[in-house]
Amino acid sequence: MEEQVFGATGAAGATAIQRPLFESMRRGFLGKCPHCGKGRLFRSFLKTVESCSECGEEMMHHRADDLPAYLVIAIVGHVVVGAFMGIEAATMWPTWVHLAIWVPATILLCLVLIGPIKGSVVGLQWALRMHGFGGEKDVLETHPEI
Repeated sequence: MEEQVFGATGAAGATAIQRPLFESMRRGFLGKCPHCGKGRLFRSFLKTVESCSECGEEMMHHRADDLPAYLVIAIVGHVVVGAFMGIEAATMWPTWVHLAIWVPATILLCLVLIGPIKGSVVGLQWALRMHGFGGEKDVLETHPEI
């Protein structure tokens, strides 16, 4: 399926193949290249590769910034607070037991989720041609005064 690609000026550019949004995000979640699904997305814990070793897609210009951290905080906060409230209502555990359970659980969940969520954000940016993934420079790169 083709879609019309528009530049920063709003003028119609060349037509391009539409990129699958959910497939790209799934590939990123699994730590794979959002383009081919074969190459690795990360070279270390949260550091993305410069380019895919399989298809050559450049990844160095992505801008996930703080969105993955915000999403992890929202997800883990809802899970941990909901579980804590449920356990607190059903039991009479002392505070130290809650601290011994919920602090490590919170840290572990955050560490487990941050990589897959960052990969999904990079996949989202790739599918939507954001931040250099569409072949054009960002508006902030071409107009730093904004």
